[in-house]
Formats: sequence, C-alpha cells, structure tokens
Amino acid sequence: MHPTPLPEDYRSGFIALIGRPNVGKSTLVNQLVGEKVAITSPVAQTTRNRLRAILTTEVAQMVLVDTPGIHKPHHLLGERLVKSARSAIGEVDLVVLLLEGCERPGRGDAFIVNLLLQQSLPVLVALNKWDKVAAEHQAESEEAYSALLEETNWPLHRCSALSGDGCKELTAAMAAQLPLGPQLYPPEMVSDQPERVLLGELIREQVLLHTREEVPHSVAVTIDRVEELPAKGKGGGRTAVLATVLVERKSQKGILIGKGGAMLKTIGQGARLQMQVLIDGPVYLELFVKVVPDWRSKPARLTELGYTGSQ
Repeated sequence: MHPTPLPEDYRSGFIALIGRPNVGKSTLVNQLVGEKVAITSPVAQTTRNRLRAILTTEVAQMVLVDTPGIHKPHHLLGERLVKSARSAIGEVDLVVLLLEGCERPGRGDAFIVNLLLQQSLPVLVALNKWDKVAAEHQAESEEAYSALLEETNWPLHRCSALSGDGCKELTAAMAAQLPLGPQLYPPEMVSDQPERVLLGELIREQVLLHTREEVPHSVAVTIDRVEELPAKGKGGGRTAVLATVLVERKSQKGILIGKGGAMLKTIGQGARLQMQVLIDGPVYLELFVKVVPDWRSKPARLTELGYTGSQ
C-alpha cells in the first residue's frame, strides 16, 4: 500500500515556542499535538530540555520546539537553560512568542521582544490565557500588549492553551508561515524524545506537583535501568523502571521521602500511572533519592545530566 502523495504546496519546518517561564508553552504544545508529550506544572521553569513535538496535518508538518523559559538565571543550570532557549531561535523557520494575556507585560517580555527584533525570522505572537481575561479588561490588555509590540509587525493571535480556544486558527497561521517541503518525520510520530528521557520527566513532573518552595527546582532525575521483567517473579510481566531522584541537601531528601516514605510513594504512584500510558502496559517502578550537593552549579554534573545549553 503506497502512502498518499503530498500536495505540491505542502509545507514543513521547525517552530520555536519562546517566552518567559510559566506562560504555557508546554501546555500549548500538548494542546496542538493532541496528546501529552511535555510535562506541565504550576512551577516556573518546568521545562528544562528542548523538546521537539511533531504536528502533522494535511497541509503541513510542524516540528514544535518547546524551550525553557527565558529568565534571569541564578545558577549554572539556569544559564544553560536560557542558552538552550536562545540558541533555538537560530535553528528554526518560525518563532511563536507566547505572552500571558491575563497579566500585564513586564521587563522579561520586553527583553524577549527586543531579542527577537534582532533576528530575521518571522514571528507570530500568541496571547495565551485569554480566557482568563474578563471582558471588561480585554481592551486594556490589548492596549498594553500593542504598546509592547509597537515596533513590530508580528501577527497576534488570542488563544487558550488549556481549553484550546483559538488554537485551530493559530495552527493554520503557523503552517502558512513555513517553507514548502516534505514531511521531516513519519506522520504518526508525535515526539523525538527518547523513552528514557520521557520517563525521567514524568517522575520530575510528580515532584513538581507534590512539593513546594526550593525542592522542585533542586531536583533532577536519572533513569538507571529499564527492562522487561519475566512473567514469573517480583513485578512479573511488567516493564521495570529503576530511577534516582537527585537533590542538593539532606533536608530536601527528607521532604521527598516523607514520613514513613509517604511522599515518595505518592510521587511514585503518580509517575507509574503516567508511565503506563506512555508505555501502553503495566510498569514496576522503583525510586531512590540521592544527595548531590550543589549539582546545579557543577559543569560536569550538568553535562552528565544532559543540560549542556545546546540540546
């Protein structure tokens, strides 16, 4: 059976989603692709790895590059995350700048706008969380963002990454901006992330959801082993995942484990359920917690964890 030939005006390319931390970039990626390929949480700087998600339609294939939020870094990890986001701008065909419609623009937004003005790339602006803006405040919000964007001619689209409102129109606008070209990935593919990376991110997502203050930012996850277990024995017939959660201080380890191991159990249960959706089968998960002092400021450790600034 031969694949359906693509139309002559088919388009394809890479699209970077750029914005401050916690403006909804990962939520928008999941909404556009139609399934969960990026972890999300209310915690700023949830995204650490540059993730590529693939959205294939009848008229275009869009490779969405979800980037870490651009912010003022406070340690070497933050510096490498910002470097990763900024380097993505030079490697794509189109930039989608996400702004938070329910908040007034700030200095961080102005910094990113000025950064993009120095590039020669086409830019679309997505005013996200527009559903949270009360009707009587919409004109005021539009005026504030018009002032922010007055030196640009970038098209502006109002949307809600959470509900999907306006996302169909945004998708069409993105496709129209891409160059003519063939599909770059198989049409059924939705992400190019290795499975082990995704498994680690699902664990980190649960840490972000269940812990507070400095703990979420101080955590990294390594996947130590993934294997199919034999039908007989402990965890038989399931995929075994052994992982280590790294923290910087003993006090953080205590918080993660919790009284009688309750917190680690909660994190593990949530991660296991998400892993079973990803793997499409039962999972046996074992979690360990290890203290690695100041890992976020150690170049060799960051590189070992994959935070190079160019990924």
